[in-house]
Amino acid sequence: MTHGALIETDEIVVQAVDDLILCEPLFAVVIKNTGVPKLRLRSDGFQTLLQAIVSQQVSVAAANAIWSRLELEKLLDPDKILKTNEVHLKAVGLSRQKIRYAKALAAANLDYTALREKGDDEVIKILTEVPGIGVWTAEIYAMFSLKRADVFAAGDLALKESARLLFSLDKRPNEGELRVLSKKWSPWRSVAALLLWDYYTYTKIGKA
Repeated sequence: MTHGALIETDEIVVQAVDDLILCEPLFAVVIKNTGVPKLRLRSDGFQTLLQAIVSQQVSVAAANAIWSRLELEKLLDPDKILKTNEVHLKAVGLSRQKIRYAKALAAANLDYTALREKGDDEVIKILTEVPGIGVWTAEIYAMFSLKRADVFAAGDLALKESARLLFSLDKRPNEGELRVLSKKWSPWRSVAALLLWDYYTYTKIGKA
């Protein structure tokens, strides 16, 4: 199964926004206040997923510090992670759980090039089979590293809160409710997510 459209240029984002406003006029409110969302592309591969594991449940500053030490120790490829003992990895700043996750990712021997050609659901299924890679991480990887146009990280707290605000909902939708709501934004759900993230930032700055 091959994937659908890719978000590779600003022109594609503009096209997606135009289509989204037709099916959901309230997105025009977002654009009025935040402008067209910017591309948020990242590289794909082992290091991106390793960085996601490092960043789990710690502050941005702490994650950056640990990553800097991993870079200094040249512990950024699967072979090095597998060969490095737990004591050394703990000294770099990884918890016991994250060491287990990092080694599981390294041992998974994922074919990152092949992932580029697989369908969105298959990508998420393959990634979430690796301990430490949850649905949110897999969806973010598909959106930003594989440039997929129709993926929506419905478990994201900021997206839930942004949807509550934009659509004047009585309460913050749960993941299932937001996933259902997002279906009508297909085939541009990734761009809808960008709009909602921008709106979340705008509303929080506005209240600051």
